[in-house]
Amino acid sequence: MSKKKLVMIGNGMAGVRTIEDMLKIAPEAFEITIFGNEPHPNYNRIQLSTVLQGDTTVEDIIMNSWEWYRDHDIQLFTNEAIVKIDSEAKQVISDKGRKVEYDELIIATGSSSFILPIPGADKKGVTGFRDIQDCEMMIKTAKEYKRAAVIGGGLLGLEAARGLLNLGMEVDVIHLMPHLMERQLDPTASNMLKEELEAQGMNFIMEKQTTEILGDERVTGLRFSDGKEIAADLVVMAVGIRPNVQVASESGIYVNRGIVVDDYMQTSMPNVYAVGECAEHREMVYGLVAPLYEQGKVLATKLCGVETKPYEGSIVGTGLKVSGVDLFSAGEINDDPKTKSIKVHNEFDGVYKKVIIRDNKISGIVLYGDTKDSSRLFRMLLKKEDVSGMTSVSILESGCCGGGESSDVATMAADEIVCGCNGVTKGTIVEAIQTKDLTSVEEVGSCTNAGRSCGRCKSLISDILAHALGDKYDVAAKKTALCGCTTLSRDEVVAEIKQKGLTSVKEVMNVLGWKQEEGCTKCRPALNYYLGMILQDQYKDDRDSRLVNEKMHANIQKDGTYSVIPRMYGGVTSAQDLKKIAEVAEKYDVPLVKLTGGQRIGLYGVSKEDLPSVWEDLGMQSGYAYGKTLRTVKTCVGAKFCRYGTQDSMGLGIELEKKFERLDTPHKVKMGVSACPRNCAESGIKDFGVVGIDGGWELYVAGNGGTDLRAGDLFATVKTKDEVIELIGAFLQYYRENANYLERTSTWVERVGLDHVKEVLADEQTRKALNDRLDKTLEKYNEPWSETIENKEIKDKYYQKRDVPVLV
Repeated sequence: MSKKKLVMIGNGMAGVRTIEDMLKIAPEAFEITIFGNEPHPNYNRIQLSTVLQGDTTVEDIIMNSWEWYRDHDIQLFTNEAIVKIDSEAKQVISDKGRKVEYDELIIATGSSSFILPIPGADKKGVTGFRDIQDCEMMIKTAKEYKRAAVIGGGLLGLEAARGLLNLGMEVDVIHLMPHLMERQLDPTASNMLKEELEAQGMNFIMEKQTTEILGDERVTGLRFSDGKEIAADLVVMAVGIRPNVQVASESGIYVNRGIVVDDYMQTSMPNVYAVGECAEHREMVYGLVAPLYEQGKVLATKLCGVETKPYEGSIVGTGLKVSGVDLFSAGEINDDPKTKSIKVHNEFDGVYKKVIIRDNKISGIVLYGDTKDSSRLFRMLLKKEDVSGMTSVSILESGCCGGGESSDVATMAADEIVCGCNGVTKGTIVEAIQTKDLTSVEEVGSCTNAGRSCGRCKSLISDILAHALGDKYDVAAKKTALCGCTTLSRDEVVAEIKQKGLTSVKEVMNVLGWKQEEGCTKCRPALNYYLGMILQDQYKDDRDSRLVNEKMHANIQKDGTYSVIPRMYGGVTSAQDLKKIAEVAEKYDVPLVKLTGGQRIGLYGVSKEDLPSVWEDLGMQSGYAYGKTLRTVKTCVGAKFCRYGTQDSMGLGIELEKKFERLDTPHKVKMGVSACPRNCAESGIKDFGVVGIDGGWELYVAGNGGTDLRAGDLFATVKTKDEVIELIGAFLQYYRENANYLERTSTWVERVGLDHVKEVLADEQTRKALNDRLDKTLEKYNEPWSETIENKEIKDKYYQKRDVPVLV
């Protein structure tokens, strides 16, 4: 039999999940073509806020890689939108003129941010918050401007506001209603959330209606209906979503608010279906992923010719995490004369719980700060369990009778939903654990999809694993695999390299049974680092296994150009070097010359093929602003010039930078040397900070000035600069040998404990051995810019004008 032609318009979560379900049921039944109007493969839109907040990267939220499409023979057209459906010819036509025939067509176009129809909404600096492009626009704007206004105090608006705070902006949240998140929270929980977010730095302007966006070409502020105004350089609209129905409407398909479908997701046009946020079912358009996956499962089953129950709508429970606060909401949220409520309000611990009872059944749930019982309460709501014989405590607390969470898992029925987003039951998870020897939450997710969307159910999955595996899970839970290509942890991989004498990335993958022959963007750079750290001077660096910035020895920018940041030891430069930089910037028409936060000068917008020539003309060393290595040693002017300085901070900073430059480390490392406790070099938030005091130096470790701000811990007080250098060297080498790849010193020290590190480095012989290994490693490094200039093979391979495979 020839395959039927299936075309899908849209490449989002709901649509691709439908395709995944179809491939499970009938993997050879369809010839599949997908059109997506973004340049990316399918990604987890729910996790966009974590990208904006700096907690993860775009690469980390990709759900189906380019290889997945290829492996399943799916033709994917990105950056290409369908503009017309020709039902008579049974074909779709794209905005590039491409025509593709179909036997069955799925419309999964999702939704867009609703942009308020007010004067000025089209100005530069106004955006929604719906896709990767919106995130990138906000991140770029935050580098140039400082005041942001978020219109909308719902979940999306608060997530955007938190991200903009993390990016260093001052944020006003404007909300039309008197309470935040009024659809999910009652006034008590809403007020608790508002107080917490205000403490984090958000400013709220409540019960205000925005009537105009001010400015000429670019936004400068907002005006409200009462005539008051505020300043703003960026405006984020987060007031709701609008289903993308244009192609359906213009093609003659019946559209109301969304594309109207029946219980099998069929539209008014034969052989055309709709699923996801663009679909309207029984006058409901869903914006949460769980009901969309339910729709997709019904549609997939129907298209594969298997009899299935109709989709009859969804009752949704919303598990959220807003700026670190756990929330859960389902059903009714406000009381009325016919309901009775169980309420717990613990202001000291920041916990609020409300369960609404109607006719002896749970009809609503609001949880703030403590959501561990959300799954159990939601199951009771869905099953309409009679609670008349239960006490209020037994309703609220699963562990009230001494059983705790494990008891709750043990009493769960096999058909009870664990992962609401993906509709995965306890029985499905237990069967997968038992038949496929699964031992981790990640493996359960890969096998069953549980936990792959919002991730809120991962703790419950962990409980099920613990219940199903017993003591075996205690061992497995302590181990985190290096990546999805292997079940081995970082420590196991390092031990195997040492024991088996493995000497290359490829050899490690072959000998240790990697699932993917070429590895992935997580394990290849990690293996390259571990091999270099273990073998020191014997290992030949695998440049192609490095991330793109390190491979190119320059930071890639959004537009594909690169930044060039020469080394300026301790932030000190000379007139001669300044002149060189100016001449190069002029010669190559560099679009941006900027002072960096690390006291250096950066040239931004250099093309790949110009990099070697720029480096040659500069005649300066690489500043390693791109590497997992020592970036800078920031200094103040110190005792030589400052009347408060007690020590020579510039001299020590330059010495440290020259000593440790080019050293490969698990993550980037920054240092600071301040000549007095006024700390002008911000030494207290560096990976290693040095602060001058009368008669010596204070040493601080594991600081972080990034999105996860962390003050450094006082590590030691010493008298001489030689002691400073010795302790820094020992600390760095111990970190190099024991941290996970891409683990900052801040998270590493928190994981292993500061006291443990102090105890190890207290021994003089241990410090000497660590510094000896460090010095041996430092001997192997060459200046990368000079090497490129002198090596034609490197120039031809990496810097010619052609596409370079990118690891991000």
